[in-house]
Amino acid sequence: MNFLVISTLAFLAAIAIIHWLHNQHHLDIVAHPAQPQPPYPLVSVLIPARNEQNNIRRCVEAILAQDYPNFECFVLDDRSTDATPVILTELSARDSRLVILSGSELPRGWAGKPHALYQAQKSARGEWLLFIDADTFLEPSAIATALAFARQTGADLFTVITRQLMGTFWEKTVLPLVMTALSVGFSPRKVNNPKTRDAIANGQFIFIKRSVYDAVGGHEKLKDRIVEDKAISEQVKWNGYRLVVADGQPIAATRMYTSLPQMWEGWTKNIYLGLADHPALMLLGVFGAFLALTAALFMPIWPLLGLAWWLNGGGWMSQAVIIEALSVWAYLVFIRAQASQAMGISRWYALTLPLGAGVFAAMMFTSAWKVLSGQGVTWRGRRYHP
Repeated sequence: MNFLVISTLAFLAAIAIIHWLHNQHHLDIVAHPAQPQPPYPLVSVLIPARNEQNNIRRCVEAILAQDYPNFECFVLDDRSTDATPVILTELSARDSRLVILSGSELPRGWAGKPHALYQAQKSARGEWLLFIDADTFLEPSAIATALAFARQTGADLFTVITRQLMGTFWEKTVLPLVMTALSVGFSPRKVNNPKTRDAIANGQFIFIKRSVYDAVGGHEKLKDRIVEDKAISEQVKWNGYRLVVADGQPIAATRMYTSLPQMWEGWTKNIYLGLADHPALMLLGVFGAFLALTAALFMPIWPLLGLAWWLNGGGWMSQAVIIEALSVWAYLVFIRAQASQAMGISRWYALTLPLGAGVFAAMMFTSAWKVLSGQGVTWRGRRYHP
């Protein structure tokens, strides 16, 4: 009877937690493609590029294909050692709207990306600045759509969650779980509510008024912040300006990492820096890792325990345990299948949940340990400490 009671309590808790975790992503604003509408203020597109030979051509060509009639594009080559400068030189020779800037050596006290964007914005003349990562690829209507929705919502900073491109097994196994975790940590509805302090921006796509950017101090204000996108969103919102986050899947896509080692380095770095900057998130992060580890280890064992009990004469109570365990599994797989489909991958990847949850938990615990122990992280060949 005690085992049945424990199983029933676990069943009720699991259903409630699964439902809650998968209902925090409310992106009520969807950036459906819009046509350019006058007036046409100058938009300055700014891209930092450090060893981006695999992405930079597609990124820049997508920007140059925009249907918006009044924009300029600057790429800051941040001392790349691969073929990035060669590709950029070729592209700039074909289109005068593309200007290549050479980055200077990283000064003491600066993080790499804020310094690259700080250098790039000094050449920009636009009324609006659009910061784009080199691994992000815009649809032709992206700039026009961002401007239209910024006007419609009154946004001073308009940012979108881009469509995530996933090609490898590990991307499809781990990334959907990471995106679910992010939606729990940063509720879009709270971010879009001017009365809360919740603030987040996606550095893959940040569209901000130049006057507001200057008023909050720009990237010089947050020169040592690796998670510079969240930092600038906080500066904007906390100084009384309007911050809006939207679903940008119709207008932009991103291919962040293409292998498990890249994902491990990138997401461990992101989680580490997020926890280091906001210690209050530590408990939430560890709780999330615990849930992921539970899903990875205990849930597959749960129905097997019930089966073993039934084989040893457990009767109807053991059958109830088996039904509860399988019901939780069925509900979780159904929810994860929906999440997979929403991200454009096969619903069958829901079955990789234990594996993906184990990897996610390992990344979370590793990041938390690095924060607690004072270790740094390496990113793009540079070492960072909290």
